[in-house]
Amino acid sequence: MSAPATPVLDVRAVTKVYGQGETAVRALRGVSLTVERGDYVAIMGASGSGKSTLMNILGCLDAPTAGRYLLDGTDVGGLDEHRLAIVRNRKLGFVFQSFNLIPRMSALANVELPLSYGGVPAAERRRRALAALDAVGLAERAGHEPNELSGGQQQRVAVARALVTSPSLLLADEPTGNLDSTSTADVLGILAGLNTRGRTVVVITHEDEVAGRAKRVIRLADGQITEDLRRAPVAGPPRFGAAR
Repeated sequence: MSAPATPVLDVRAVTKVYGQGETAVRALRGVSLTVERGDYVAIMGASGSGKSTLMNILGCLDAPTAGRYLLDGTDVGGLDEHRLAIVRNRKLGFVFQSFNLIPRMSALANVELPLSYGGVPAAERRRRALAALDAVGLAERAGHEPNELSGGQQQRVAVARALVTSPSLLLADEPTGNLDSTSTADVLGILAGLNTRGRTVVVITHEDEVAGRAKRVIRLADGQITEDLRRAPVAGPPRFGAAR
């Protein structure tokens, strides 16, 4: 009998405390969860619930005060900054609310950036970046700079950039927060389509519409998980619109 597959995320009794003594703030209070390969999880919570702190830990942008976090089987708590940067580059794809694209660089050049940091040769970078842009329906806009793209198109470029390294996890922080309803539907359709093709997706959100596309919803309150619910996601095919 084969061994069970290693979870993409394995969070074990993680706490996070800011400050000391009477002014200490306990942002996370013993959070434990696993996310299996190919899952699509939404993490929800009101302001102050701990979801942003949890996202920073999942993204290897912050370290827990106590507990363990294993990313694709690697205990990130034992890594130095150099090795941690390599893990972030190879195993994580980030999508942020504010897109975080570099102005005066083309969509193609923005998508190539993680590969540049990883030392991938130029020809291979271009091939993989074009494939990632094609996956989000923007291959024809490869030469356009961010200010020549709509908000929805910019976020799709950001998704392509997150995908280009073939990461173990796509981690999206409020990915539709700056988008109109049509562009929101486009981006959510892309994330759902990527998950259908096997990509592991974790979305941090406070929006029911965004969480409704996930297969599993985890709710946080006061630094603790209050609900972990698996359900059938709301259907919705990817929609690509060149004019958006």
